[in-house]
Amino acid sequence: MGLELTIHAAATWYMVGLIWLIQLVHYPMFQFLDRAGFRSSHTFHATRITFVVMPAMLLELVLSAVIVWKRGPLNVPALIGFGLVVLIWMTTFLVVVPLHERLQTEGFQPDVHAALCRWNWLRTLAWSTRGVIVALWLSAS
Repeated sequence: MGLELTIHAAATWYMVGLIWLIQLVHYPMFQFLDRAGFRSSHTFHATRITFVVMPAMLLELVLSAVIVWKRGPLNVPALIGFGLVVLIWMTTFLVVVPLHERLQTEGFQPDVHAALCRWNWLRTLAWSTRGVIVALWLSAS
């Protein structure tokens, strides 16, 4: 499984570290931003974070599909890993992005911010679980 597993693991663990930073530091910090400048701060976040997360997310998506294909559809860890990628993508684009869009258009709203922090726990736990799976794969290689 060599190179693609190594790249996959690197992308996954990059995202594990990043999502914990976002969950514990970055998203909670939104509540302390100046309300008058919140939209410009949020625009900065939304623009820059895409360049930080999208390459690793795309690598994970493609390589987790390759791993399922190579290991076979009955390989449970590969299927779980791929299912977690799908869950992360669905949560990101169906829930988290719309919450960010609301913060952008409405400004800081405590209920929207709380929902963002709550929903992001799902992505944090999914990426952390993926991290354990790829660590086990690497140790077995």
